[in-house]
Amino acid sequence: MAEQVVKAPMRGRVLRVHVEKGSQVKERDRMCDIEALKMEMPIMAPASGTIKEVYVSPGQAIEGGGPLFVIEW
Repeated sequence: MAEQVVKAPMRGRVLRVHVEKGSQVKERDRMCDIEALKMEMPIMAPASGTIKEVYVSPGQAIEGGGPLFVIEW
């Protein structure tokens, strides 16, 4: 099996998390929403698979390039 770490595109704050560990996602499913530069930005699944790890929760500050999720396929 392969896995991919989904990283934050920029510094911001997590607004909502739509998946949990063990969730099945399809490519382009919304995994979470972040606020960056006063704009809301959805973070979409880059591939179909299973969420192996969730590193964020609502209200959490994140750094650009920081890990958000791990997807296994």
